[in-house]
Parts: sequence; structure tokens; C-alpha cells
Amino acid sequence: MTINMTGNIKKASVAATAMVAAAVMALAGCGSGSSSGSGSSDSGSFVLGGLFPETGSLAFLGPAEVTAWKLAAQDINAAGGVLGKKIQTVSADVSDADHADQNTAGAQSVLSKNPSVILGPASSSVVKNVYKSIAEAKVPLISMGATSPTLSGVSPYFFRTVPPDSVQGAVLGNVIAQDGVQKLAIAVFNDEYGTNLRHVVVKTVEAAGVNVVYGEKDTFDPTETNFSSLVTSIKATNPDAVLLIAFDQSQQIIKEFASQGVDTHKLYMTDGNTADYSGKLADGLLKGTTGTIPGAHPSDAFQERLKTVKSDLADFTYSAETYDGAILAALAAQKGGATDGATVQKNLRAVSGSTKGTECTTYKDCLALLKDKKEITYKGQSGIGPINEDGDPSAASIGVYKFDGSNKPVYDHSQEGEVPKS
Repeated sequence: MTINMTGNIKKASVAATAMVAAAVMALAGCGSGSSSGSGSSDSGSFVLGGLFPETGSLAFLGPAEVTAWKLAAQDINAAGGVLGKKIQTVSADVSDADHADQNTAGAQSVLSKNPSVILGPASSSVVKNVYKSIAEAKVPLISMGATSPTLSGVSPYFFRTVPPDSVQGAVLGNVIAQDGVQKLAIAVFNDEYGTNLRHVVVKTVEAAGVNVVYGEKDTFDPTETNFSSLVTSIKATNPDAVLLIAFDQSQQIIKEFASQGVDTHKLYMTDGNTADYSGKLADGLLKGTTGTIPGAHPSDAFQERLKTVKSDLADFTYSAETYDGAILAALAAQKGGATDGATVQKNLRAVSGSTKGTECTTYKDCLALLKDKKEITYKGQSGIGPINEDGDPSAASIGVYKFDGSNKPVYDHSQEGEVPKS
């Protein structure tokens, strides 16, 4: 999920500057409006920013993240806000890594509102396109879904509530080996997300005696639209199972697998494509396939609370991680006694539990402890361990899902893992 951050471009003229500004405004208009802070913020108010994939290849993740972000804002304000003031919100659609201009325009539109923190983006590639400008503004960026290991410790202003792929890759590799797979083929796109994840899976399965018969070095172009030759090459290796690491290309690849007789009930997938394919693929096509998603499986009670914000919400991926990122940031501002980004950055690890404070599970309860001058450990919906010096959760869960007869991923169980420091 990675594209390199574009550097600062010197403006050749006033006219060029105006054109860039106009483009930023136009793209910002495509993003989601804020629920309570679309205008200028009140002095001293905590401003909760958000950068979400509301369009593009990861758009299926957008609804859960936006809904959780809104629910967190509601809960913070219901408990009295931050430092006695209700918080404000501002967000933008950053799309995906194939839309770098929109990545940067969305980030700039949110930065123009002087946010205290920004939640997102969900993609590692988009994070790499925007994090430098956000860090330069001294605003913490908390991603709920960027899992590239190369982001660990990338900036003092970058944090995440989801574990890096070093954890997902190890869990997925163990699941594949435990399932008795002897010959594994891997279809992976040429993207940092894909190749990093593949590296960990390959290392794990080979240590368990699994033979990787295709894809240890092969990749396909993320913009590819014809997968006939790819599937033909995979089929020729006669694998027991296939690991598919991709985004929205997955649906077409799965159809090609079926067309050429590759068993689609013995696939493995990751968070980029463990999604609801009901109505998109023939019933039963994916039944039995296994997928993994980093992070906690949201409890039934939390899912119901999310539905009070968006009644038709059906996919909850990264909702817990988004919610907790917002709560942690608000608590950090409360603890530090100010709403600027530098204060949030300085106190974020402490409220996550790095100082081993009293455990609390809601913003309201944590706020009461902070007002009593106590150290806290916020234990929220995602169940992550305290944030470490690299900005990663020190421990986290990986959800394992099985696809049912309607091609929907159904939660099966979770495996916990420690997050290695870089």
C-alpha cells in the first residue's frame, strides 16, 4: 500500500500557486464534510481530523472508519469534550495510492483547519504520500489501517492502532501451515504492502516445511486488468492452496481462478481483500476460504453502537482501531492541558499505557481519572497494548475469518502477537 511521498514543489509563479490552491479546494470539496467543524475552529478547541478512503480501491473500508470516527466524537462531547470544550471535526477523502494528487490535496485541506490530530489514512502508500507534510505541521497522524513494517518509527508524529504486517504475516503463515498446506502459490501485486507481507508469510511457511511453488519473487502490476496468464502460471505449479494478496483486483482474479479450474475454496487472503463478495461472485465460490484482518473483531455491543450512527453499516473493518485512535488523542490533549498537536504527540503514549496507569475503558471514565491527576491506561475496543517508541501498539490481535456460502467473511477466531520493535 505504498507510494513514495512527493517532495515540496517550488512554485514558479503566482499563477501556478493559484492553480495549485484551486486544485486543492476542488479536491477537498470531494471529501466528506465535518460533522461539527467545517468552518474555522474556536480558539483552544480540540479539532479531530480524518483522512479516509471514501473512493478508490479501498473505498469498502471508508464507511466503518468514518462511522467510528463520528461515534468517537459523539462520545467525547457527551462526556464534556476536551478541556471543557466540545470538539470539532474535519475530514477529507484521500482515495487510494493511485490518486496521489488527491492524497496530498485531502491532507492539505484538513491541515488548513488546524487539527489537533488526524486519523488515517488506511493505506500505507497514502500515509507515505502525506505524513511528512503533516509531521512538519506538528500534527500527530494516527493510522487505523496502514500496516507496512517500514512505517515503524518513521516519524515521532506517526502512530498507529493497528499492528504492522510483521504480525499479520506471521499469523497467516502459521494458519496456512497448520491447515496442512504442502505446496503454496502466491499471487501478489507489486506494491510495498504486498511484497512486505509476502516476505513474512514466505519466511513463516518455509520454516514450517511448506514449499512455495509460485510467487516467491513473481508479482503482477497493480494496474493489470487481464489475469489469464497469471492464473495459467499458478495452475501449472499444481498448488494445494493459493495466497492472494491484492485489493480490488481480487474479484477479477478469483473469477479467473474459477474459469481455469483453480480451487477457489482453498484460497487465503489478507486485510486488503478479505471483504464481502456476496452478490459479486457466484454463491459458494469462496466457501471455506480463509482471510486475516489485523486488529480486533468488534464486539456485538460496539457494532450496535456504530449502527446508531449508520444503520446500514455491514463491514466493521478497522472501526475499533479508528475509534480508539480518536479517544487516545483526546485523552492525550486532556492530559497535556492543551489541544495543539505537539501536546497530543507528547502525551499519546502515556495515555495508551506506557506509564502503567490505572486501566479505564471509556472516555468518560478515563477523563475522570485524568481530572484527578492520575496516570491512565486506556483499554478500548481494539485491545491493543501500550504504544511503543516506534509508534506501534506493543501487542495486538489478528482476526481469522472463514468465508461462508454467500461469500461473506465470518469471524472465526483471533490470534494475538507481540509487535517487534524496529
